[in-house]
Parts: sequence; C-alpha cells; structure tokens
Amino acid sequence: GGDHTITYPILQALAAKHGPVGLVHVDAHTDTGDGALGEKIYHGSTFRRCAEQGLLDCGRVVQIGIRGSSYDPDPYKYCREQGFRVVPAEECWMKSLEPLMREVRAQMGDKPVYISFDIDGLDPAYAPGTGTPEIAGLTPAQALEIIRGCKGLNIVGCDLVEVAPMYDVSGNTALLGANLMFEMLCVLPGVKTL
Repeated sequence: GGDHTITYPILQALAAKHGPVGLVHVDAHTDTGDGALGEKIYHGSTFRRCAEQGLLDCGRVVQIGIRGSSYDPDPYKYCREQGFRVVPAEECWMKSLEPLMREVRAQMGDKPVYISFDIDGLDPAYAPGTGTPEIAGLTPAQALEIIRGCKGLNIVGCDLVEVAPMYDVSGNTALLGANLMFEMLCVLPGVKTL
C-alpha cells in the first residue's frame, strides 16, 4: 500500500531487529534521488535514505526492472557506488528471469532479506494504475518468476507499493497488485504451498 516512502520506516524497524538487510527491489526507478521540491524524504529517495542510515546490507541489494528517463547522464552511479546490483529492464526483455533469480538467491544467502515491489516495475500495458508509469517494463509472468524465485530466502518482510486504482478504470492494476502480494505471502519462510 501507499507510495514507496512507506518502505523507509519499515526498514528502520527491521534493521533495528535484524541489522542491515538484503533487498530485492522491483521498480522502474532506483528511488535513490537526493530530494525533490526541497524535501529529503519522498517516494523517489527511499533507498538513498536507507543506505545513508545503514539499514541495507548494500552488497545484497538487487534492483530489477529499472528504466525510464533521467535528468542525470549516469543515473545508476549512486547505486553502483553503494554496491547495489542494478538490472535494467532491457536485460530482462523477452526472457525468463529464473536464471537471474538463481544468482539473486546465491547473493542473498541465508541472511535477512526484504522484498519491495513497486507496481510500476511492470509495463503500463499490464499495470497502468500508478503515478509514474514507464514503458517497456516487466511482464506479470516475470514478476511471478521474481517473487517465486525468492522462495527459500530468509524473508523478514515485503511490500507492494504505488498502486493507484483511480488511474485504471479496468481494475487490472489492483487485481495484479493483490495477486503479487498473495504470491509474496506464499514465499515467506515456513509457508507451505503445493
């Protein structure tokens, strides 16, 4: 629920309990901006603030589906400097993400991991009901591969953010968001599935 700012206090609470956590972040944007309209905390700065406060185990952060226009000639520079792995959307086009998720599981190991899924990681053909849509995104099948690929990780929490039903009269974005959240619940440790 909500915009991506909600992940910031959640990660503060989780880091207080578990120490810095790994992050599987699906999004069109890295959300590592420094500020907007004079504010340091907003939906596009969440993971910069988290990195600055030591809430993330930066060597275990992967951002998948990143794309879109930028005001910076090197928009992923900050992420690389922190040690994040950025997987641009074009590296995901027209292929299964199961091989990527094998790498991600190895990278995450058995330490605590948080999943943060922004609905705009998906192409707006599937999820138009969001505030910052970007073309050429992931498919719902790839979203399932990512989430299901997290099964077996030490997941300590998850979120699905940026669904804005008023921008989608069909209701498909909300339906997709609800199904992806259900899938995340199914991969939590100890959950039995068929």
